[in-house]
Amino acid sequence: MSYSAFHHVDGVLHAEGVSAIALADQFGTPLYVYSRAALTHAYEAYARACAQRRASVHVAVKANSNLAVLNVFARLGAGFDIVSGGELARVLAAGGKPANIVFSGVGKSADEMREALAAGVKCFNVESIPELDRLDEVARAVGKKAPVSLRVNPDVDPKTHPYISTGLKANKFGVAFDEARAAYRRAATMPHLDVIGIDCHIGSQITEVSPYLDAVDKLLELVEQIEADGTMLHHIDVGGGLGITYDDETPPDTTLFVRTLLDRIEARGHGHREVFFEPGRSVTGNAGMLLTRVEFLKPGAEKNFAIVDAAMNDLARPAMYQAFHAIEPVTSRPDAPRVYDVVGPICESGDWLGRDRSLAIAPGDLLAIRSAGAYGFVMSSNYNTRPRAAEVMVDGDCAYLVRARETVRELFASETLLPE
Repeated sequence: MSYSAFHHVDGVLHAEGVSAIALADQFGTPLYVYSRAALTHAYEAYARACAQRRASVHVAVKANSNLAVLNVFARLGAGFDIVSGGELARVLAAGGKPANIVFSGVGKSADEMREALAAGVKCFNVESIPELDRLDEVARAVGKKAPVSLRVNPDVDPKTHPYISTGLKANKFGVAFDEARAAYRRAATMPHLDVIGIDCHIGSQITEVSPYLDAVDKLLELVEQIEADGTMLHHIDVGGGLGITYDDETPPDTTLFVRTLLDRIEARGHGHREVFFEPGRSVTGNAGMLLTRVEFLKPGAEKNFAIVDAAMNDLARPAMYQAFHAIEPVTSRPDAPRVYDVVGPICESGDWLGRDRSLAIAPGDLLAIRSAGAYGFVMSSNYNTRPRAAEVMVDGDCAYLVRARETVRELFASETLLPE
């Protein structure tokens, strides 16, 4: 049974030592709630498995980029995996060390490259030949040498949703496996690049170890070919993507997962290299929930609707991926449950948060949408001119506002009317 900081006390859902009712009363809804204890527990499972091994953890910022969340990880000694200049600025503001930052992403601009070189990031994960050319030129212009690994697409099926599969031939990410050796030869000739590693990332919400082992085996074969060509590689980045339990998924235990991959790398004779892990969802997903209040119950001929004050702009995953999130009342009622589609106020038929849920609820009740700590607030928008939710971090018996709720006026403060 996985650790959870969310539990019921006298019939009321709590986040650590704080009642969800008290959180909603103090901070309003919709409200993202994170548990510091859950974030810490999830990260330390990786850190313990990497201890005494040549391995390090770089948290994927794209899963949850709130400064307080990043600061929790920074205090624990985490490195970070970023995909934009904005994420670089966030990590630095949260206390992350530049020397522990890996810069991934397919479309790095010249400005972002300059910012990362100036900060002194650990490595650029480069995803194409044109990006190699650009990085070499930018590094030359600023008088630096850029540390580089190439993200190789191993064409391994991660057995996940097609939108979050990233390691197949049809995906936009990485250098094709068959072209990677030649790409490394070319990179080695560029005077302002320092080729130091190899990288892959095959997808997200992966619940089996076997796709990772397949990818590692292919990477290690390629490493041996690259080194035969004269380029020595110091690290292997196996990416992230380990899944969590949203409903009935059974992802592998984190410690077992990490040790299985490290054991395979060592058994293949590559234990002298450092191994990078880049967890995102698996360290943040089940450390957060989204609180929302029922506005109306609307019976229909074919469907009953529970209309709540959260919407697809607050949590995009159900509409985007048909993703499942458990939804439960914060307090239980003795009434017989009815089956509802839980939907928001957005003017779109696709605005739903859960379908066919059996719930005993009334207008005004609070619902908790679970497993919302990853790809929740970070993917939210202002569609229909809706202010984004507030974010709160619970630490024991204390709750801290870590992002204030937006106001409507803030949404158009930077816009102007045409002159008369």
